[in-house]
Amino acid sequence: MRLINQTRGTVLAKDIVFANTPFKRLKGLLGDKSFLDGQALIIKPCNCVHTLFMRFSIDVLFVDSNNKVVKALGQLDPFKFSKMYWNSKKVVELPSGKLKSTQTQDGDSLQFLD
Repeated sequence: MRLINQTRGTVLAKDIVFANTPFKRLKGLLGDKSFLDGQALIIKPCNCVHTLFMRFSIDVLFVDSNNKVVKALGQLDPFKFSKMYWNSKKVVELPSGKLKSTQTQDGDSLQFLD
């Protein structure tokens, strides 16, 4: 499965992992030593994230039910909390720098392709 930014015509990820159970959502990226370019973690449902005990920074997209970006946060450093975005139904976590390199921003439309 690939994640595409339809608005910009860019590929955000080719290797997607879904965290859609309570345990998977709780674990997220905790314990991972790296987050490689092309990878993404989709957390659903989710409207707020933290990077407590993580070893690296991440980029975060808060996405509504229509796959539109509610908020794009670049470089959320370890031991930080995001704000809560009430319209967000899922979160896309990406390697730090991905939003900048793809020019992804608030309001962009995302598409999941098989």
